[in-house]
Amino acid sequence: MSISAVVVSHGHAADLDRLLPVLVRQVEEVVVVANVPGSVGGVPDGVRVVANTQPLPLAANVNLGVAATSGPLVLNVNPDAVPEEGAVAELGRFMAAHPRCGIAGPLLLWPDGSWQPSRRRFPTVGSTIVRRTPLRLLRGAYAQRGHYLLDERPDEPVEADWLLGAFLCMRRAMLEEIGGWDAGYRHYVEDIDLCYRAMRAGWERWYVPAAVVQHDYAAVIDKRFLSRHTLWHLGSMARFVRKHPGALLR
Repeated sequence: MSISAVVVSHGHAADLDRLLPVLVRQVEEVVVVANVPGSVGGVPDGVRVVANTQPLPLAANVNLGVAATSGPLVLNVNPDAVPEEGAVAELGRFMAAHPRCGIAGPLLLWPDGSWQPSRRRFPTVGSTIVRRTPLRLLRGAYAQRGHYLLDERPDEPVEADWLLGAFLCMRRAMLEEIGGWDAGYRHYVEDIDLCYRAMRAGWERWYVPAAVVQHDYAAVIDKRFLSRHTLWHLGSMARFVRKHPGALLR
């Protein structure tokens, strides 16, 4: 099954120098969306670059990239997420064998090789309050074991509520059915919204740990309590609740 890849770069040319030579060996086509000047340096043969005339939100850029590709499966790849050999093929095989799988995500590892909690439960009122208020300073960024599923480290594929958007294999038919990524999010929560709408439409989301990706995750909102990123996240959570009343009460 043909797999395309979309990489959105917002000034991440140095990360692309590491990612693209690895990625092009594992997919049939790669499109890089350059959101701001300086987002792309040299690229391997066959990589296409879509350069924006003005910056757009992440979700809008992903949609641009998806529209510029043709594969029945489309990867959304962050510039700092580098797949190990065979990772993309593993996701492709799984999705080919599971036709109702709309989204599949890999095992993510920190650069030091330690496990990264990428499979998560949908947020609740309580979990959101703890993560986005001073309570987090007392309990730590990953103190909510249930939300981050810290006690579950499956070594076989398992279904997920939602998966961190750094490296997602998405079925084009699902994207077309649910209308793609919601470009109304300025930043953050796009991946939760995507998985929630996929669930509502009857599409499965799976965590496939045999596919391994190294992810140098900045996690800005988990490292600093009050910043512009915190405000962006709060605004995105407010949009999510407006779109899906009662979603946090699940």
